[in-house]
Amino acid sequence: MAQVEKMVPFKRLVWALAAAGVLGLGGGAVGALAVTKSEGAAPVAAMAAAPDAQGAAPVAAAAMPLAPDFAQITARNGPAVVNISVTGSVKTSRRGAQAMPDIDPDDPFYQFFRRFQIPGQPGGERSMPVRGQGSGFIVSEDGVILTNAHVVRDAQEVMVKLTDRREFPAKVLGSDPKTDVAVLKIEARNLPTLKLGSTQDLRVGEWVLAIGSPFGFENSVSAGVVSAKGRALPDDSFVPFIQTDVAVNPGNSGGPLFNARGEVVGINSQIYSQSGGYQGISFAIPIEVAKRVQQQIQQGGRAQHARLGVVIQDVNQAFADSFKLERPAGALVSSVEPGGPAAKAGLKAGDVILKFNDQPIIASSDLPAQLGQATPGEKARLEVWRQGQRESLSATLGDASEKRQAKADADAQAPAGKLGLALRPLQPGELGEQREGLVVEDVGGAAERAGVQPGDVLLAVNGTKVSSVEQVRSVVAKSEKSVALLVQRGGQQIFVPVRIG
Repeated sequence: MAQVEKMVPFKRLVWALAAAGVLGLGGGAVGALAVTKSEGAAPVAAMAAAPDAQGAAPVAAAAMPLAPDFAQITARNGPAVVNISVTGSVKTSRRGAQAMPDIDPDDPFYQFFRRFQIPGQPGGERSMPVRGQGSGFIVSEDGVILTNAHVVRDAQEVMVKLTDRREFPAKVLGSDPKTDVAVLKIEARNLPTLKLGSTQDLRVGEWVLAIGSPFGFENSVSAGVVSAKGRALPDDSFVPFIQTDVAVNPGNSGGPLFNARGEVVGINSQIYSQSGGYQGISFAIPIEVAKRVQQQIQQGGRAQHARLGVVIQDVNQAFADSFKLERPAGALVSSVEPGGPAAKAGLKAGDVILKFNDQPIIASSDLPAQLGQATPGEKARLEVWRQGQRESLSATLGDASEKRQAKADADAQAPAGKLGLALRPLQPGELGEQREGLVVEDVGGAAERAGVQPGDVLLAVNGTKVSSVEQVRSVVAKSEKSVALLVQRGGQQIFVPVRIG
């Protein structure tokens, strides 16, 4: 299981699935819960206060709603919640593996020690078996199952276990990392199914209930309340998450989140944690997002996402003061993809996107979440702040998969074989007075292991200034074991040594 991008120092979002005992998550999946009102909830109960010691009149009776009938929701829906076990393999350094303590790969501490291996050490690589567990739920009688994409990521074999103890091998029909939704299929008939609800009427403070397999304890139930809706996380996710305080732990990932009527309103996905275990904050994917991904996968084999073609960052108080904004809100455009949807719409570096399709953008992470609700080819309305005033723009959104292909093509044209960099020329005015260098669009391989990041500006290779991909290619071609890259990151210039031999 992969760890999600850090939100604040020493705290991290942790994927709900733990494969082979990822640090802090054991060998299962962590999920989020949501709470709602349950069908058949008891009527309102009246409570009257007793007279006080001074003989004052009793306080008027206060209406106190009872909790939903969680037992009824669980009995009715539990049989449609499944346990998912996956097996796969990862490559690891032979030298690193031999230097590790004698720990079984299935032990939760195996991944802890594995983190201290030094990438790229000699000795070759070998495949190590990994196992993980998660949850899911049946949405059609013929065996279609929804779960998290990270639950089945890199899986070579997926097994689904029902509450009646029957087990079936599952086929992954499709998986969408952007929303963390996957669709599975088992060969079975007349299966119990869950009723899908809506998050439109779900209110903050309502009860919600989760069923899953934390730490492998199948069909475990936990409940809580909705803490927030439309929560955007700083991981470029296309999901407006439901935040709850439902207790979820490794193994809950992919399980359903029910409202008080027993309808599925979300898929438990992530937790916010310092330790890797539940600490009071969980996140679920709205069921509307999951249904949309399911339909796209079943109809076309993959999910589609819209692309605007900008690089954005948060607006803090200093930026708000500089741009004369009323408050620090919006998505600051740091760069615009040449020829992309945003560029064609007239968006410029330095613009602050305040609204997308009339929905306010408070944090920059709100924009990807809003984009996730749009489709390629759709016209989007943008409200931007430019030079002290508001302007309205219209952009025809592109396809995010085309951007990924474009990056792959650029990577093939750049010296990716040795460095793993996708580079492009610096645009006039893109970085203020900066005139020289190449922008790192994407990074992988040796450069990524060395610490180069997307958004860095490559200024020189081995002391030679570069302004074109061909120059980089020429210098790298003359190097055998390593190169020294001079990059600008923010307001600083640093040298990064990269082994290419």
